[in-house]
Amino acid sequence: MTMQDKQAWSGRFNEPVAELVKRYTASVDFDKRLALFDIQGSLAHAQMLAAGGIISAQDLKDIQRGMAQIENEVLCGNFAWQLDLEDVHLNIEKRLTSLVGDAGKRLHTGRSRNDQVATDVRLYLRHAIDELIVLVHALQAALLDLAQQHTHTIMPGFTHLQVAQPVSFAHHLMAYFEMLKRDAERLADCRKRVNRLPLGAAALAGTGYPIKREYVAELLEFDGVCENSLDAVSDRDFAIEFSAAGALIMTHLSRLSEELILWMSPRFGFIDIADRFCTGSSIMPQKKNPDVPELVRGKTGRVNGNLVALLTLMKGQPLAYNKDNQEDKEPLFDTVDTLTQTLRIYADMMGGITVKPEAMRSAAFQGYATATDLADYLVKKGLPFRDAHEAVALAVRFAVERGCDLSELKLEELQQFSALIANDIYAVLTLEGSLASRNHTGGTAPQQVEAAIARARKSLA
Repeated sequence: MTMQDKQAWSGRFNEPVAELVKRYTASVDFDKRLALFDIQGSLAHAQMLAAGGIISAQDLKDIQRGMAQIENEVLCGNFAWQLDLEDVHLNIEKRLTSLVGDAGKRLHTGRSRNDQVATDVRLYLRHAIDELIVLVHALQAALLDLAQQHTHTIMPGFTHLQVAQPVSFAHHLMAYFEMLKRDAERLADCRKRVNRLPLGAAALAGTGYPIKREYVAELLEFDGVCENSLDAVSDRDFAIEFSAAGALIMTHLSRLSEELILWMSPRFGFIDIADRFCTGSSIMPQKKNPDVPELVRGKTGRVNGNLVALLTLMKGQPLAYNKDNQEDKEPLFDTVDTLTQTLRIYADMMGGITVKPEAMRSAAFQGYATATDLADYLVKKGLPFRDAHEAVALAVRFAVERGCDLSELKLEELQQFSALIANDIYAVLTLEGSLASRNHTGGTAPQQVEAAIARARKSLA
């Protein structure tokens, strides 16, 4: 083996790594997506080394020139990745050395691949979080656009998937807006802990060179440095936290997907999803399957699995860095990719939903959705709530036996359950009256929902 062919660390070994081991331990097939972030971190490190007199000004110029060429090769897809060089870091270092000579070899002064990869992953994840927050906001805007059209569209609200009380379709959509709002807040909060610089921790104990970590943090726009070198290179809690936030996003979208699937079923018939998000059947020509929401529901398990994989990866590791941590990237990358694709397609899909208000309204009459309104009416007339609850339960049973809605009962029929019931009860038993009575912050009254939409738009501006 020539010096040119040797690994960066091979001087300690008497024989080359077996081909099978080489393939098993290499990560370049997936960590090459960190290339641009690796270059970004390396340039900041080189600038710091030059500012501290650890490398010469000429070395810095050579490194910058070589990295510019490498960046162009990566962006153009012309970079020749080599499995023998294990990972993204050694591939880029080898190419840099071939371009600029000894200056490329000096670049690694004062750092290790341990703090280098931790920095690259944080740079990558910070960038991903910024993009994902934009996508979450785009989906929120799509929900607002649909909700704006349906503040007076009445549908049944459900508990236990049984008709409970009438709500507006807009109010129902705004529940998911609030979930996504918290999701965006979680991502932004996670970003604060991602945005700390590990570089300078070296392998585990720091370095004997006179480095300036705070200067590198400033160059890379980190909020500060990781305060403990052992922690800096070994923990991936920031990636786990992100994965947990991602799992919650997917869980929220999975719940909405389940509802879209149900609502599109002829048994509900509340909505139709645009053809471009659906597929047909190979044998049943009448079928229109909601494939996108079904797949979102399925991919949620994938993202949840990535979270569990990262938690399991870390649970048994002693300090400091271990090779186990090579396995952090694929679950993390997959979560980022799945979230990115899902959020993009979901925002588009929400804009392609056709609402069927009459079907929603008809369903709201099934299940005695205004029964609670009748109970509240009696309470306002002075009847204790538990007594009112019992009276309405008997009235509902009476209506069920006659196959009609509460609003269809005659006044004298209703009065047999409480003498407090008068002619004004029919305004209470209408769907519109039910909605209008919930006129407080967070309620389903149309004017409250419209105010909520206005506040939501302001929060996205």
